[in-house]
Amino acid sequence: MRGVEQIPWLYDAWCSVAERFGLRRWREWLVGGARGRTLEIGCGTGRNLPLYSGGSRVVAIEPWAAALARARRRAPSAVLVQASAEALPFRASVFDTVVSGLVFCSVADVATGLAEVRRVLRPHGTLRMIEHVRATQPWKARFQDRFERAWIRCTGGCHWNRDTEGAVRRAGFAIDPATLRARGEMRRFAAKALTPPPTMEP
Repeated sequence: MRGVEQIPWLYDAWCSVAERFGLRRWREWLVGGARGRTLEIGCGTGRNLPLYSGGSRVVAIEPWAAALARARRRAPSAVLVQASAEALPFRASVFDTVVSGLVFCSVADVATGLAEVRRVLRPHGTLRMIEHVRATQPWKARFQDRFERAWIRCTGGCHWNRDTEGAVRRAGFAIDPATLRARGEMRRFAAKALTPPPTMEP
């Protein structure tokens, strides 16, 4: 059974509503800080792609073919690749910026995905992320835990109780506190690797 994330028109409808309540401004922040050669992980239906400035050279990946087809219609000139976060088909240290917007909640292996981000980032490159995270209120976190399986089935893979901020730090990134913003369970931030990633081929 497909979830919201695998039904492009339904996903776009949900995003349109969320953008009216502030997600659009966060998307603009997310791509507005991209510099140089940029990789967008999980571009979905391509809602971020028209927002990039002309100074960014953007490559975007997405594992779902139907979403990627809609992204191609939204941004015909964009470089789009069907791939997953856990197996990025790029050489090491080739991107200045990696952008991730509401993606790592649905990545099957978060640690491997973030290790791949580190691998493809150049030394001193930047990870820019928007994500929803595990609730800080105990009662809400318990609610997320109890209904996680139902939520995963409904959305098509979203884990709404992940501590993605913690996962980013455990992957060897330092989150810039000046960029960190919180709104309920939503977070946005920029981060840099504490040490350069190892040089290795995928």
